[in-house]
This record gives sequence, structure tokens and C-alpha cells, in this order.
Amino acid sequence: MVALIIGILFIAFAVVSVWPDLLLNWWDQMIAFLQGGIPVFALFIGLIAVFIGIADIKDRIEAKKEEAEEQKNQNSEKK
Repeated sequence: MVALIIGILFIAFAVVSVWPDLLLNWWDQMIAFLQGGIPVFALFIGLIAVFIGIADIKDRIEAKKEEAEEQKNQNSEKK
């Protein structure tokens, strides 16, 4: 319940701080922050996607090795 109230208070502060005609009028500073922050955010998302892709490729290679080993064990048991 406390987290919900704190969340609502932070959302209200964010709206008040960027609304053009209200107290703080931080709209221009927020836009400047987003202009600088979005490329950095995109870089981190791209790096995470590359790491996930590499891990996926490694998992597929490992699964193929295990599958081949299992197939080999089944063939040796049949003999």
C-alpha cells in the first residue's frame, strides 16, 4: 500500500514538474535529457540483445552436441 501511494506521488510530481504552466516548468530540460539519454539507452539495449543472441547460439550448439551424444549412446545400446 505504501509503494502505491509513493508511486502516485512520484507520478504527480513528474506531471507537475514538466507541465508548461505549472510550478517548475522543466519541459525543456526533460527534452534535452531525453535527447542525450535515448542514444545511450539504445546502445545498452543493443548490447543486451547481442549478448542474448550470442548466448542463444551457444545454447543451440550445446544442444546439438548433447543430442548427438544421446544418439550415439542409443546406437551403442542397440548393438
